[in-house]
Amino acid sequence: MTQERSDRPGSRPSEGGVNIKWDDSNMRSSYSNVCNATGTRDELFLLFGVHQAWQRDVKDVTVQLQERIILSPFAAKRLNLLLTRLLREWEARYGPLNIESAAGPPESLPSS
Repeated sequence: MTQERSDRPGSRPSEGGVNIKWDDSNMRSSYSNVCNATGTRDELFLLFGVHQAWQRDVKDVTVQLQERIILSPFAAKRLNLLLTRLLREWEARYGPLNIESAAGPPESLPSS
């Protein structure tokens, strides 16, 4: 079903007055508790997966990779801006996220 909805991110008219229609007829949902990213000059890759290491003292963790999303640098930059705004709003409502204390293997945390 093709929908025009004003409550979706980015659904307002963009510069130049273009209206965006979001078609969710083929959309699927996946859960991920691990994300990694890499890239080349022309493309950025987001890798999403799930680990089930619930104990803290586990030495080896297997992450089952489920999705690879390939973005142009321009789309990645827009995603970065969107996620930054969304997380800022989330933390204003629910409190700061401390990723250093989050459960999960070290590879699920961003490197410095």
